[in-house]
Amino acid sequence: MQDNHVTFDRRAVRLHRERAATMPGSVSGIFDEAADLLLERLDDLTRTFSLALDIGGRGATLPGLRARGIDAVSCDLSYGFARRAGPLAVCADEEFLPFGTQTFDLVIASLSLHWVNDLPGTLMQIRHILKPDGLFLASIPVLPTLSGLRDCLAEAELALSSGVSPRVSPFPTLRDCASLLQRAGFALPVVDAETMDIRYRSGLALLRDLRAAGETSAVMLRDHRVPSASLFPTALSLLEERYADKDGTIATPLHTAVLSAWAPAPTQPQPLAPGQFTTSMQDVLDGGGEPV
Repeated sequence: MQDNHVTFDRRAVRLHRERAATMPGSVSGIFDEAADLLLERLDDLTRTFSLALDIGGRGATLPGLRARGIDAVSCDLSYGFARRAGPLAVCADEEFLPFGTQTFDLVIASLSLHWVNDLPGTLMQIRHILKPDGLFLASIPVLPTLSGLRDCLAEAELALSSGVSPRVSPFPTLRDCASLLQRAGFALPVVDAETMDIRYRSGLALLRDLRAAGETSAVMLRDHRVPSASLFPTALSLLEERYADKDGTIATPLHTAVLSAWAPAPTQPQPLAPGQFTTSMQDVLDGGGEPV
């Protein structure tokens, strides 16, 4: 019996990543840039980290961690990616992290948590394996990533058949990500946006890269039947017609939410409780007091 609360087929996610592990070169530049954008956040901190957990980094995150003097353990759903990461690697499901409480002082996840069914549960696990005042740093694709491809596939399928199958993963919004950190019990959560400008000469090149990245649809409710032979040519024709720029390239920006939050610790700044404020907001607005 199918669980109605399960959005993603985790077996399909694993198989897609295993296939992607055999062809790393074609999309490695995208993952390298995403990892660099994420790791740059560490350079703004005075805090040092001794042991990190890299969740699903595909080998792109480890060099940057080691260059900063941080030892790292890798964890990946794909055995192929875990094997390539080296001796300190574990093949494990992100939904069931096999690590003890307060093991790491840094957990980093670059573009690797958007296929998790119970993301609040995974975030709570991450909080538990972090030491007090340990840092969680992650990037997650958010809307409107791949909105053009999603719309064109839906329109083409609706014109060719009687229904629409989810062929592109649903993505959260920035607001969704902020609430997830709060629900998981993190302290000092911050969520901001990054956008990577990615362009393709054709819609077919986009589909090839999604396959090479292990990012083809693993939505549980997807149609498993072979689609009409006209579906993808029709959808890609719509995509190129509507989204191609004057130079002929199709803009396919990757919008990401960058999540930064800390495991709670007594030494962290605490917000004032109601009644502890010394200056009223009305006084500040009237110019009669200093903000506190």
